[in-house]
Amino acid sequence: MSAESKYPTPEEFLIKVPLYEKVAYSDEDLEEGSKIRFFSETFDSYCPSCNTHSIFEPVGGYKHYSYYSSDTWLNADFFDITVRCTRNKSHKLVFKFHVEEQSIQKIGQIPSIADLNLFDVKKYSKVLSKHYFQEFTKAIGLASHGVGVGSFVYLRRIFEFLIEESHLCAKEKSTWDDEVYIRARMNEKIELLCEELPRFLVDNKSIYSILSKGIHELSEQECLAAFPAMKVGIEIILDEKLEIMKRERKLQEAQKAIASLSSSV
Repeated sequence: MSAESKYPTPEEFLIKVPLYEKVAYSDEDLEEGSKIRFFSETFDSYCPSCNTHSIFEPVGGYKHYSYYSSDTWLNADFFDITVRCTRNKSHKLVFKFHVEEQSIQKIGQIPSIADLNLFDVKKYSKVLSKHYFQEFTKAIGLASHGVGVGSFVYLRRIFEFLIEESHLCAKEKSTWDDEVYIRARMNEKIELLCEELPRFLVDNKSIYSILSKGIHELSEQECLAAFPAMKVGIEIILDEKLEIMKRERKLQEAQKAIASLSSSV
């Protein structure tokens, strides 16, 4: 949802809101539904055909939603929105919606939300094993199909993998006390591993408790509402690992270059 509204923006409705999730509009907010029905904006998204991000524009002759009465959209049982890539106008994304009373529900789209979102996470395959990268994409896929609790299961498994990966590194130190670690709770384990873990993870260790609560206590809808924040949290942790990897590679390249110069000068 946008910061200014309790309803998804048109762009969010197209590329982020899961299939079959109903968005009900109050009498005073019917105009928000018109923004979807008479979509007339451009937005940035991944184009599977171009295999890169592009600006998309709506296909069709609708005027801006303000040209219509705020409740005009209530007369439509079904409607489609087609947008095209401005790089190549033959590349299109298609979305199908159902209107019931004062609610709008996305009931189909090509390509899927998962397809539109997976491009941006490919880079994390460099810091996640094949197995856990697949679990990350499964989490995204489940959330895109309205499965909130299941998506949390996979995100928590990735979080646990990151902790265990650091644990194995810490065990190599002579000062490490594994008995203390084994008896510790997750928050305490994170503190014990603070020198090994990405800073963001240490500062936001509550991610694990939120994921655990989602699996055991929260509803599907509550998990889906929290999923974007949890996903971004995991991504920031992985971004830190990517930066460390990039820096180490630069250091190695610089050392080789300097060594080569030293031997030739």
